[in-house]
Amino acid sequence: MKQLNTLYKFELDKEQKSAQALKAAELDYQQNKERLSGVSEYRLEYMRRLNQRSLEGIDSATYSHFHAFIAKLDNAALQVKVAMHQAQALVETRKKQWLEQRKKIQAVELLRDKKLAALRVVANKQEQKMFDEIATQQFVRRVRQ
Repeated sequence: MKQLNTLYKFELDKEQKSAQALKAAELDYQQNKERLSGVSEYRLEYMRRLNQRSLEGIDSATYSHFHAFIAKLDNAALQVKVAMHQAQALVETRKKQWLEQRKKIQAVELLRDKKLAALRVVANKQEQKMFDEIATQQFVRRVRQ
């Protein structure tokens, strides 16, 4: 039983580490989603400025500057999308690892429960045997008197 308890504690520790890794991966994914949203909003705002400036009249150098900056924002958005997809894949991997670890813990819990039940059966039989012996001795004493 001591070995099962040690194994159980070991597996619980691994499960806790798996849960922390999953949480960290989910946080990274969420941060990448927020970055992408921020870049997209900033790009949209910059496009509005370009549109407004175009309506007012804009020289070609300023127009080129706007487009170059928008291209940089597009590139940044692409890089964040790649990071976001990688983070999402990591979340899925960490989730599978955590679920596998939960299954291991459940298996150890089942083994512990079975072992405890078997120990209880043995203890109950020993207790019943002791009560039977006491009853037998009492009966023998009564018969002798």
